[in-house]
Amino acid sequence: MNLAMKSYTIQSQQRNEMIDITDTIKHHIQEKKIQQGAVIVYVPHTTAGVTINEGADPDVQRDLITTLNRLIPKQGDYRHSEGNSDAHIKASLLGSSVTILIENNAPLLGTWQHIFFYEGDGPRKRTFYMMTLPKK
Repeated sequence: MNLAMKSYTIQSQQRNEMIDITDTIKHHIQEKKIQQGAVIVYVPHTTAGVTINEGADPDVQRDLITTLNRLIPKQGDYRHSEGNSDAHIKASLLGSSVTILIENNAPLLGTWQHIFFYEGDGPRKRTFYMMTLPKK
């Protein structure tokens, strides 16, 4: 099996932000010429994550961030005192990786689905990795 892994760097602009990385993932799959298989997107940061959700209406991303901030406020009864305890919790809830199936050299996403890098402690320069797993 020919595994293809690549790292990508992005720059967040806000403390809490959803950055659409769908086009980057599509380009990666096309570049690797994977007709069928899967791609794993992995975020190696404890205050950032990755998720799949609606990308057509930007209010969805706003609602996700607003709800996370309401449920897990920046200031709370946290023992971890670096000032980003909330971001650690939010990143854990969203998760550090997603797996997307590949069909016909494209990610197999629903009509409105996009892939988002979640920034919880920005602005920062961040890295995420993609590994494609072609079908034998």
